[in-house]
Amino acid sequence: MEHFQFCAPCLFGIEGILADELKRMGAEAVTPQNGRVLFEGDAAMLARANINSRYAERIALHIGSFHAETFDQLFEGVKALPWERYIRQKDAFPVKGWSLNSALHSIPDCQSIVKKAVVERLKSRYGIGWFEETGATVQIQFTILKDDVMLLIDTSGAGLHKRGYRRNAGGAPIKETLAAAIVDVTRTRFAEQVVDPCCGSGTMLIEAALAARRVAPGVRRRFAAMDTAWIDEAMWKDERERALAGQLTDKVFVGRGFDIDPEAVALTNENAMKAGVGPLVRAAQRDLADFVPEGDSGTVLCNPPYGERLLDVQTARKLYRTMGKVFVPKAGWSYAVISPDEQFEEFFGRKADKRRKLYNGMLKCQLYIYYK
Repeated sequence: MEHFQFCAPCLFGIEGILADELKRMGAEAVTPQNGRVLFEGDAAMLARANINSRYAERIALHIGSFHAETFDQLFEGVKALPWERYIRQKDAFPVKGWSLNSALHSIPDCQSIVKKAVVERLKSRYGIGWFEETGATVQIQFTILKDDVMLLIDTSGAGLHKRGYRRNAGGAPIKETLAAAIVDVTRTRFAEQVVDPCCGSGTMLIEAALAARRVAPGVRRRFAAMDTAWIDEAMWKDERERALAGQLTDKVFVGRGFDIDPEAVALTNENAMKAGVGPLVRAAQRDLADFVPEGDSGTVLCNPPYGERLLDVQTARKLYRTMGKVFVPKAGWSYAVISPDEQFEEFFGRKADKRRKLYNGMLKCQLYIYYK
C-alpha cells in the first residue's frame, strides 16, 4: 500500500500529546515540531487520524518541501511537485498559506505564484490550457518559515475541533481541542465524576465524556478527502467501523456542570445531547461560591472567565479568590484551572502542585493543577 507523509497542525503546547496519540493509532516517523506534528502512514492512517484525533486542528497531506528566497525558486519548486496525483482536471484548487521570517513575505504574491506553478504543472500533464475548477475542492496550503517552504493539501475540510455538537456556544468558549488536551493532561478520562462549576457551553464536560467512552470525535462527520479519487471510499467506512467498535458503551461517567447563567446551563444540556452524551452530562444553575466537592472522588475542570475574555481583571481575580476558598483539598479530589493570569496562584491562595503551559488560541495560559 502507498506510503504518505502528513502534517497535523495543533495548538502550541500540545504537540507532545498529539504525537503520542498518533503513535497509538499506528503512525510512523512521528516528529513533533512547534505547532504541528509530522508523521507517515498509508491512506488508512489518513482516514484514522481524521476520524479519531482529539488534538489535531486538521490533517494535511505533505506534498513536498524546499528552500526558496525568490519567486522564481518558489515557482520552480512548486511546479516540480506531483500535483496531478491529487488534483483531477475539474477539481477546484484554491491556495492559502502563511510566511514568517522569510524573504518571501507577501502572502498574496506567494498565493499567486503557487497557483500559477500548479496550473503550469497540470497543463503539462493533462494537455489542456484552462481549468474550469467546478469539481471537488482540493485546498492547497503553503507554509514558509525562515525561507523553508512546505506544500500541503488539506484533507479535513472544516477544522477537526468542529465536532458537530457545538453549533451554539456561550461567550468566548474554550476550543474543543484544547479542552480535550486538558482532559488528557489531568488524566480525567479515568475519573468517574467530573465537575465544571463554570460550565459555559459545556465543552470541558463533553470532551471528558467523549474521552471516557472512547468516542471518536469525527466518527459522524465528513472530511474534504472523502471527495477525492486517491482514497478508496471503503477505507473511510472501515475506519469508522473500527472507531465505533472501540467505544466503551458501559464506562461509568458522571459529568456535572454548574453556572450562574441559566442560558449557559441550557446550552450545556443542549450541546451534551447533540454530542450523544446527554445521559452522562447534566448542568444546573448554581453560583461558584456554593460549590462543594460531593462524593468520595472527583475531578474539577474549570475555564473561568478572565480579563482578556469576559470579565475585567479585578472581577476575575475576585473569582479566583472564591475558587481558592471552595476548591478545598480533599482526598480523592483534584482541581484544574486554566488562566492567562500569571498571578493566579496569588489570588487563589496557594501554589499549584503542577503547572502546564498551554495556548488558548494565541493567548498564553497556564493550567494550574491541584491534587494534594
